[in-house]
Amino acid sequence: MSFDPLDHDFERGLQNRRDVLGDAWVDRSLNNANSFNADFQNLITRFAWHEIWGRPGLDHKTRRAIVLSITVALGRWEEFDLHVRAALLGDEGSRLTPDEIKEILMQSAIYAGVPAANTGFTHALAILREVAGQIGYELAPSAPGSAAHAGSGREGSSASTPSLHYSVREPRSGKAPRHTVVLSHALGCDLTMWDGLANALSLENRVIAYDHRGHGASDAPAGPYTMAELADDAARLLRELDTGPVVWVGLSMGGMVGQELALRHPSLVRALVLANTTSGYPEAARAVWEQRIATVNAEGIEPIADAVMGRYFHDGFRAEKAGTVARFRRRVVSTDAQGYVGCCSAVEHVDTTARLGQIGMPVLVIAGELDQGTPLSMAQTLVDGMPNASLTVLKEASHLSAVEQPEVFKVAVTQFIDTV
Repeated sequence: MSFDPLDHDFERGLQNRRDVLGDAWVDRSLNNANSFNADFQNLITRFAWHEIWGRPGLDHKTRRAIVLSITVALGRWEEFDLHVRAALLGDEGSRLTPDEIKEILMQSAIYAGVPAANTGFTHALAILREVAGQIGYELAPSAPGSAAHAGSGREGSSASTPSLHYSVREPRSGKAPRHTVVLSHALGCDLTMWDGLANALSLENRVIAYDHRGHGASDAPAGPYTMAELADDAARLLRELDTGPVVWVGLSMGGMVGQELALRHPSLVRALVLANTTSGYPEAARAVWEQRIATVNAEGIEPIADAVMGRYFHDGFRAEKAGTVARFRRRVVSTDAQGYVGCCSAVEHVDTTARLGQIGMPVLVIAGELDQGTPLSMAQTLVDGMPNASLTVLKEASHLSAVEQPEVFKVAVTQFIDTV
């Protein structure tokens, strides 16, 4: 018969405890054990740190967030401080960023009460002041009145006319932005179509989204418009916001504007993502655009809304995500009719094919395999025409691919931006 002198549950728990809290704190705790509290140290190591923290159902980072929430709610500030400090300085598997801790406290304000969250902010801020230099985080002065919701950004309107409505999300990392990324929406949409991608990119980047003229909360001057005018709109907004060269992400009409912007104002564009877009339409397609313009002029946008949804989303998506489709339909029919047909005219007459060779910056072209409005052949024309372009095709995606396949779209964009 053999007997293993090691208590495996204790050893497993001890390793989890070290992974989450760090060797220094654990060693100090164990070295201070004595005949009075050693049993307790054994108990929490086996049961808290093995039985709970050792379960694979949640990762250590998620469990730490739960611990912070509960300790705020119960006012267990010694435990809260321990986990905040370890979270900021811990290894990658369980580390929390200052922004993530802030969000835990914001949520705690709703579910545990404002006084508890206020105390949590006080404790966390004291720790942040100690360790900010170690983690590369800057505690910069900021006025509460200028704070903006992280999920929608600071909103404004351009001083120049026609006035353009925009939002700016500053990097949540607390560091200088890696890039300024501009998100440019499709015909009949608005800046909210980018919310998911904007929030993902704004972890490390300054992200600007805006409404084209004739859309959302931007001005809708009398049309028709030209693609050059839409590109010049974008240029004056970027200059007004003093962005410097940007990474432009445009889908459909937004991609057409991006091409024209790169041609007319190349100093403003560092790189391009052109999704579900084209450099020009054949005559047959232009006739379809003329018919759409005539219908909207005569009857408004409602008569074409269902057909537009059919082109924007494939059958499976419309069946499974009816609420999302309904939201985009409401946006289309509520768009200013004059602004809508003005932009239809700009889209109809887009014509950059012969000039694509002048676009020398890095370009990612994204196509949807089910897209009938701007099929793969149009994407290939873009790739063939630009010297530094590459192509990504998204499966099970039609025209609004960023909405139908948000995760794979996000991965494609972020991987591309990482190379810029």
